[in-house]
Amino acid sequence: MSFPPRLPGSASFPASINTTPLLLRPQLAPLQNLTASNLSTPQSTASQRQQANFPLSTPSSATQNTPLSASSKTADFTPLPYDGTPTVIKPAADDTADDELYPTENFNMIVKGVYRSAFPKKKNFSFLKKLGLKSILTLILEDYPDQNQKFMEENNIQLFQFGVAGNKEPFVDIPEDTICAALTVLLDRRNHPILIHCNKGKHRTGCLVGCLRKLQHWSHTSIFDEYRRFSHPKSRSMDQQFIELFDAARVEFDENYLPDWPEIEGMAANKRAMMQGRLST
Repeated sequence: MSFPPRLPGSASFPASINTTPLLLRPQLAPLQNLTASNLSTPQSTASQRQQANFPLSTPSSATQNTPLSASSKTADFTPLPYDGTPTVIKPAADDTADDELYPTENFNMIVKGVYRSAFPKKKNFSFLKKLGLKSILTLILEDYPDQNQKFMEENNIQLFQFGVAGNKEPFVDIPEDTICAALTVLLDRRNHPILIHCNKGKHRTGCLVGCLRKLQHWSHTSIFDEYRRFSHPKSRSMDQQFIELFDAARVEFDENYLPDWPEIEGMAANKRAMMQGRLST
């Protein structure tokens, strides 16, 4: 196989060909159509550009940008590290500080009309007001703070207090009657929207929510997964044991005011059937 000879390094080009390297442009004309006359001027006229088969492009006013000055530099954006400050939700209509919304710690919606969180602080009041709460159910033993009571009075929110001691090791009994009474409040839609809280929104609140999940026919695996998610990193085995042994059949409710949760459909009928079975034995 033979190869064509390589051009010598001293190869000469006709004077009509400009050997200066060209920048790539769309729709370049064939090399034989480019002459020194139409390439010698850095800024060619429109007619010369057409002659060289360069397409004319007139940017619209919307895309024209003011050139950067010689001293301009691209901004150097450095993301700030997260410092643990709660997310601030600010309404777009008003940027005043009074309208900044700070959700309570460990806040979450359990089911339609029922929320959970840690103990509400003054900075959380604007956020809670947006929820349109009718009731707050607290599981703390201490007296409710004056500023919280004032907030509730101003917004016509009723307070249900079921004091429960933290179920720490060694074993401390959670009063099952108290949990049943709290669940009766949750199962009355006249109290909704309602917020459940203790101090941190983890263990006592987690126990009550876990017992509510039993009424919703959740599996123990799903109940404990939810409990551990909110109580992390200090989940308590005694809390999970209480949830597992809790007798949901003891919970009283008014079937005329049951919430419209799909998970509890038929609860009233099941309760009546169970009670009839107990009476017949």
